[in-house]
Amino acid sequence: MSQDHPQDWDPRATPVLDDQIGAYDQMRRQCPVAFSNYLQWSLFRHDDVQRVLRDHETFSNAASAHLSIPNGMDPPEHTPFRKIIEPYFLPSAMSHFEPVCRGIAVNLVARLPVRGEVELMRDFAQDFALQIQCAFMGWPATLHEPLRDWTRRNREATLAADREAMAAVALQFDGCIRELLHVRRAAGATAPDDTTTQLLREQVNGRPIADEEIVSIVRNWTVGELATISACVGLIVGYLAARPSLQSHLRSERKLLPAAIDEILRIDAPLISNRRRTTRAVEIGGQKIEAGERLTLIWASANRDEAKFGDPDEFRLDRNPDDNLLYGAGIHVCPGAPLARLELRIVMEELLARTQSFSLLKDKPPSRAAYPAGGFATLPLWVEAEPPATSTSLQA
Repeated sequence: MSQDHPQDWDPRATPVLDDQIGAYDQMRRQCPVAFSNYLQWSLFRHDDVQRVLRDHETFSNAASAHLSIPNGMDPPEHTPFRKIIEPYFLPSAMSHFEPVCRGIAVNLVARLPVRGEVELMRDFAQDFALQIQCAFMGWPATLHEPLRDWTRRNREATLAADREAMAAVALQFDGCIRELLHVRRAAGATAPDDTTTQLLREQVNGRPIADEEIVSIVRNWTVGELATISACVGLIVGYLAARPSLQSHLRSERKLLPAAIDEILRIDAPLISNRRRTTRAVEIGGQKIEAGERLTLIWASANRDEAKFGDPDEFRLDRNPDDNLLYGAGIHVCPGAPLARLELRIVMEELLARTQSFSLLKDKPPSRAAYPAGGFATLPLWVEAEPPATSTSLQA
């Protein structure tokens, strides 16, 4: 087994954690298929990651010891759950949710100082993720702060690799979701017709979907929303804050935002990695990997592979979108990608429409998030906002 394999790198070494993107760039060039006791086999090249994503028979998604629907499943179990989930993100559903999303973005931008300092992650990005998730699921605003606390404690437990603490946080979250389901069942016909209630009506393989299955689906949606969306907002705003000419260009050409957002998040990943397990012995990048081994797909490296993108830091709007692995590929491509793209487009439209500029502070540099998170832990900015009377909002 690979536990006897010598370590090629240490993902938790200080130089790696201090500069994740730079460290992964170096690994991709020097040791693109690398072993560590912490992550087992890590893949850094775009072609190798694509190979894994496209061959779900050899590279299984069932890499978790806990129920994870549907992203921790393989066909045939995966297929009926995927069919349940996809309609929640159809264009019609996104059109219905768009005004709600825009209202949240408008209110949050309106809270920004007319002229002054803001810590974007704490005071904007995290609030946006919390409010948007609760709105999409039909949850009350009273859950905002409990979810914020849950996200913080989950991150701390994950960083500490404290399995007992992680289990306790998961149990607390599961209990919260079960209570929401109980309230809706008790309400019967008067229950709100929201996403959470709709999940209660779903069937899989001819039977009602079980509560533990709903909880797993909701947990996956919520973890993705709260962590990844806030990271995305921070990365996009931070990138534009450091590039005033691009920021100005996108203010006047907001139709370019969808492609610009995807390209910024290709350059600097909000989600660092994902797991798979081999179902048979394979060879990747000259390394022989046995059946049952864990693979870690390093998105933050694959999306910067020079063999696919040339200069990984070059910002271009004419790239082939199929090359961007921001939302994955293959049968497990992120079903919530339409929702994420809607949310990010709208929040950036409103931020650009309702501010004159935002810039980094020379005396307060941003701090980066630690593995397994991507993006910023803190992002202090100076904001110059449009006075309300002269707002160029898209709502005008």
